Amino acid sequence: MNLKERIAEIPDFPKKGILFRDISPLLRDPAALSLVVEEFSKRIHPKDVDVFVGIESRGFPLACALALKYNKGMIMVRKQGKLPGPTHKLTYNIEYGTATMEIQSGAVKKGEKAFICDDLLATGGTANAAAKLVEKSGGIVTGFAFIIELTDLKGSKAIKKYRYESLVKY
Repeated sequence: MNLKERIAEIPDFPKKGILFRDISPLLRDPAALSLVVEEFSKRIHPKDVDVFVGIESRGFPLACALALKYNKGMIMVRKQGKLPGPTHKLTYNIEYGTATMEIQSGAVKKGEKAFICDDLLATGGTANAAAKLVEKSGGIVTGFAFIIELTDLKGSKAIKKYRYESLVKY
């Protein structure tokens, strides 16, 4: 199965001139989703992960699927104001301004090995922010899992100190 066939291309979203790569059709297809999980399970050794971390919001289904496959837990990194209780916050630069992400305080245990998941690696800013939040919480980032990588945007430079896996490259 070719995963690219399960990724929709939406022109001019979220703004004119952007070609959005949408994993919704892939998530809808059980065979495609199973293939994604199986491909990552070949690349991520169980000893390298204690918990999966999903980045809002398209990283959540990937992190959940992998957490179930590995019999591990899942933690969410969300936009500011979306998580209850005390949180660690980080504001970072994005293409058109700044964004703030949060993780619940205590969600990651000290020394816990965390593998961070998202649908897409573009500039790497959000991925790098998620890694900093995990580390601020006392966790150890052991890698990233991305379904899609937009290689022209060179997001791998932003996370160069970490291992990462991507399945589909554009």
